[in-house]
Amino acid sequence: MKPETKTLIVLVAEDEALVRQLSVCELEDAGYRVIEAANAGQAIAILETGVPVDVLFTDVNMPGEMDGIRLVRLVHSRWPQIRLIVTSGRADIPETDLPDHGQFIRKPYRLSEMSEMVGRMAAAR
Repeated sequence: MKPETKTLIVLVAEDEALVRQLSVCELEDAGYRVIEAANAGQAIAILETGVPVDVLFTDVNMPGEMDGIRLVRLVHSRWPQIRLIVTSGRADIPETDLPDHGQFIRKPYRLSEMSEMVGRMAAAR
C-alpha cells in the first residue's frame, strides 16, 4: 500500500485576475491545492481561518492597505512555517530583503518556473 502524502497548499495573492488564474491552473496541474486571494487583505483573512498553508506566492504591487512586501513580513511574523515567494514586474526585490529565505521571481515568468520554485520551497520546509 502506498503511504499517504500530504497535498501541499499554496496561497496565491495576485490582483491581476488572468495572471492569478494561470498561476492557479499551473499549480493545480502540478498537484498542489491552491487558494486564491485578490489582495493582501484577502490573503490574511484566509490565513486567519487556520487553513494550513505551506507556501505563499504573492505579487508586490496590489491594491489595498498592504503590498506584497508588507504581506510577507506579516505572514512570516505570524505564520513562520509558511514559505514565501514574491513576484513583481516593476521592481527587483533582493532576496536578502525577504524574511526567512524567501524567494523572488521576476514577471513575466514561465509558469513551469513558478511551479518548480513552489516545489523547491515546499521541499525546504
